[in-house]
Amino acid sequence: MTSNLVLAQLGCGYWGPNLLRNFSALPGCTVKYVVDSSAERRAFVQANFPFSCAIESHKIVLEDPDVNGVIIATPAASHFSLAKQVLDAGKHVFVEKPLATKVAEVDELSRRAARRNLVVMTGHTFVYNSAVRYVKKLIDSGELGDLRYIYSQRLNLGRIRSDIDALWNFAPHDISIIQYWLGDPEPISIGRQGMAYMQEGIDDVVFLSLEYPGKVIANIHVSWLDPQKVRKMIIVGSRKMVVYDDIAEHKIVIYDKGIDRRAILGENMDFDNPRIPQFNYRTGDILIPEVKFAEPLRVEAEHFAGCIRNSHEPVTGLPHARTVVSILERARPLNGQVGRQNSAV
Repeated sequence: MTSNLVLAQLGCGYWGPNLLRNFSALPGCTVKYVVDSSAERRAFVQANFPFSCAIESHKIVLEDPDVNGVIIATPAASHFSLAKQVLDAGKHVFVEKPLATKVAEVDELSRRAARRNLVVMTGHTFVYNSAVRYVKKLIDSGELGDLRYIYSQRLNLGRIRSDIDALWNFAPHDISIIQYWLGDPEPISIGRQGMAYMQEGIDDVVFLSLEYPGKVIANIHVSWLDPQKVRKMIIVGSRKMVVYDDIAEHKIVIYDKGIDRRAILGENMDFDNPRIPQFNYRTGDILIPEVKFAEPLRVEAEHFAGCIRNSHEPVTGLPHARTVVSILERARPLNGQVGRQNSAV
């Protein structure tokens, strides 16, 4: 692989321009083609990215031997089919989240990528966020103590989708963050409760509950019907607690707070008599650390290029993407009823 990478992008709609801007700015990278069926979007590309050729069909991309990798930023339902075609053409692929809509599809992409030794990476952008990585270091260092639970809210008013529900639209972010923090374990159980108000069969609000080994639980609340924009996650440990608020000025706040069970000396020299539990309440310092910001999309784009050049497995590669898709697939509503599944996929 030469140092110069030739890339192509399929789709330049809502999120596509952000990807195109970052990949186009990478040293040693050229986005040769941008494919979009909309004449209006192609005109946008020609006006704003003159070094890229805006075309209507991706066939040219697949047949061009100079193209090393392809970025897919199309609707979720098309991700698997397009990624499969790209891999069969012998090209590396970056796919905006989610990678696919079924675990079986992820496994098929894995087989095709392995046969040709190709890189497959999913755009779970928040894994490349400086604040998210700071929390990961706190967890791994043991500073928070034993992890107890995590809960997140990703809420907004508007941009209602018709192709996927609020869970598939928003929750891949939160699931990928939690999986990254915990080291990609398989959940023991998954529970979902959602409701469709605006369109039949498409949930506008969903509460997702996950249970992990080691008595760690997580709850994810997503909605596009809320009055406020909220992007917040709270991590509760036995020693310290963390609030990660992605839209706040100070994105990370660490609370030296907790509750410990107090050892009680019993009549027969026994400690922690279960009949009379007592607790110590700790309230210590509040720390707002300085977290150096780097645009996550830029970090993500650099990581994809580096993985291609060095034949490395991406942080959000196939194993990570498979677990995220597995959780989403297992959380599908069962005949419109809340589902709880205890078996691993």
